[in-house]
Amino acid sequence: MPSSKPARRFEDILENARAIERYTEGMDLRGFVADAKTRDAVERCLERISEAAAKLGETAPELAPEQPWQQIRSLGNRIRHEYDRLRAERLWEIVKDDLPSLREACELALEKLRGR
Repeated sequence: MPSSKPARRFEDILENARAIERYTEGMDLRGFVADAKTRDAVERCLERISEAAAKLGETAPELAPEQPWQQIRSLGNRIRHEYDRLRAERLWEIVKDDLPSLREACELALEKLRGR
C-alpha cells in the first residue's frame, strides 16, 4: 500500500541524498574506496532512499516520471542481500551520476504536492 504521507517520503529521500552529499563532499573515487565508514554510511542512506521510494508506490512515477523508480527500489534489496557483491565504484557512480537528478526530481515533486 502506498504511503499516506508522500511528502514525508520525498523528504526522507532528500534528507538522505543531502547526507550522502555531505559525507562525500571533497572526495574522489579513490578516497571513497579507501574510506569504509563513508561507504557504510552511503549504503545505509541509499537503503533508506530505496525504502522511501518503495513506500511511495505509484506516487513516485506520477510526480517524478523521469526517475528509474524500480531500480531505486531494487537497490535496497541489492544492498541488503548482495552486499558482498557490491562494488564501491558502482556506488560512487550512483552518488555522482544519479543522486543529483533524484534530489532535483524529489524537490520538484514536493513543490507539486504542496501546491495541491
